Amino acid sequence: MSIETAVTELSTLLGPRLSRSKPDLEQHGRSETHFPLTPPDAVAYPISTEEVSQIVKICAAQACPMVGWGVGTSLEGHALAVHGGVCVDFSRMNKVLQVNAEDMDVVIQPGVTREALNIELRASGLFFPVDPGANATLGGMAMTRASGTTAVRYGTMRDNVLALEVVLADGRIIRTGTRARKSSAGYDLTALMVGSEGTLGLVTELTVRLHGQPEAISAAVCAFPDMDSAVNAVIATIQMGIPMARIEFVDPNMAAAFNLYAGSELPEAPHLMVEFHGSDASVSQDADRFREIADDYGATGFDWATKPEDRTALWTMRHNAHFASQSLRPGMSVLVTDICVPISRLAEAVEETREDIAGASMPGTILGHVGDGNFHAELMFDDSSASERAEVMKLSERMVERALRLGGTCTGEHGIGIGKMGYMAAEHGDGWAVMADIKRALDPQNIMNPGKVVQVN
Repeated sequence: MSIETAVTELSTLLGPRLSRSKPDLEQHGRSETHFPLTPPDAVAYPISTEEVSQIVKICAAQACPMVGWGVGTSLEGHALAVHGGVCVDFSRMNKVLQVNAEDMDVVIQPGVTREALNIELRASGLFFPVDPGANATLGGMAMTRASGTTAVRYGTMRDNVLALEVVLADGRIIRTGTRARKSSAGYDLTALMVGSEGTLGLVTELTVRLHGQPEAISAAVCAFPDMDSAVNAVIATIQMGIPMARIEFVDPNMAAAFNLYAGSELPEAPHLMVEFHGSDASVSQDADRFREIADDYGATGFDWATKPEDRTALWTMRHNAHFASQSLRPGMSVLVTDICVPISRLAEAVEETREDIAGASMPGTILGHVGDGNFHAELMFDDSSASERAEVMKLSERMVERALRLGGTCTGEHGIGIGKMGYMAAEHGDGWAVMADIKRALDPQNIMNPGKVVQVN
């Protein structure tokens, strides 16, 4: 049994849709962050579920590893072929199969991107709300249990995936879930697959929830004297039951990076970026109530955006935070990490992390989804310097230790991949071993994205 034999057989099956060109391999061996180039042995481009099943059967017969690929926007090395093998690229399975407007759901192939889906839905009055920032594929978002800026109102991928079609490690095709809004029929295999990072199977079809496009939208940005004031304003807003669609925060370093990269003129202070969805009347009322609360906590410099172009500019700036952070130290590698804690401990977690960054030898920024207690840090370091790499990894480790101490998790939305494997035992205890048992039961040869999420050897 060998990878080469599997690749030869796949070439016969797929013809030109099995690539071994150097540019293709390198493209599928790159990560968005600091992980080294790790190209696969070949890249397969399937066009149907049946073809994916055939690919899996060939690879299973030769014990050849397989790694699913959407567009490669994950941040913890999820899609890197760390054990070699075949990268299964779903970019050609990118069709919207069935829009069920009355039931507010849609059936899609895994290569459909978030933006492409919402373009397709424009005339229906519906939209898909989960927004991780990047224009990721829905298959990749499901596999990493992605969320993002709108999770405070619309939930994460866990809440929005109704059903899946999955090819298992032996080539069997199964369906998990239905289009019904609830079920008590057996184990929840959909929930098991969402967030499994391709370690249990390859997703070939998704059914996801849709939501009505809001009649009115209002967004704003405002500054606060300190992080504690900003977080307490959010807690008060949530406790008052004010329905926020987005509520993001950035630290002073991130505000400075936006000014440098986007030409904005934000004070170098903690900021909240908020958005409200609803009717004209409800949005106006919600915005007024939020401003009253924010004023009580010392907010200044309110800048409201009700025109679409102004809102787009605000959220484009937020979505470009990664590139803005890099502008603080151009040409460097970037460690992007996230943790999530109970909202009541968020200010404490952020301030301690800010102290760590202030004492570091490299610049860093903090931003996140304050309504969920989830925040990110971006640290720009010289990858050729062993001391800087060690320093940045230690800082990331301290963030995780802090999150666990405060009752949180090592990752709120980025996932585990290879970057956070080392923290799973501390967070889950014997539960991590149970995850490995599930992996062995469904993938006894350990060929589905091996080396990620669980330790089975």
